[in-house]
Amino acid sequence: MAKVSTCLWFRKDAEMAVRFYVSLVPGSSLTHILRSPGNWPGGEAGDVIMVSFTLGGQSFQALNGGTPANYGTVASISVECADQAEVDRLWTALTAAGGSEIMCGWLRDRWGVPWQIVPEILPRLLADPDPTVSSRVFAAMTEMIKLDVAALERAATG
Repeated sequence: MAKVSTCLWFRKDAEMAVRFYVSLVPGSSLTHILRSPGNWPGGEAGDVIMVSFTLGGQSFQALNGGTPANYGTVASISVECADQAEVDRLWTALTAAGGSEIMCGWLRDRWGVPWQIVPEILPRLLADPDPTVSSRVFAAMTEMIKLDVAALERAATG
């Protein structure tokens, strides 16, 4: 296990969520399931307590805490996407079955976990040395829900 790992809180669906997440992001895997050796406040003996996994090579844990979590938007899972097809695929999967769109490439999955689905071109366009380019791209991005690569590129060229 990695020395530092992000732990996500779930009421009781940690294993289901992890299996879903690792199916979406290349370079991901479920690495360990810890089951309770006895009854506990959130469940019974044999229930899943913690799931360890990697998501795109990053270490995560998913904890079944027994009570609902409110993630807010102070942290999110950010995924860099190679192209619009990958943005669309992840967006569709993560907003399905009760997920919701937020803005500027942010969404919430069906468990309430916030995600940023970001085309890899966006940070490059925002870092353009010409301030008019980065300003146009930023303005275009702030009007979007799901990020649109072609629209960002059009904004960059004016």
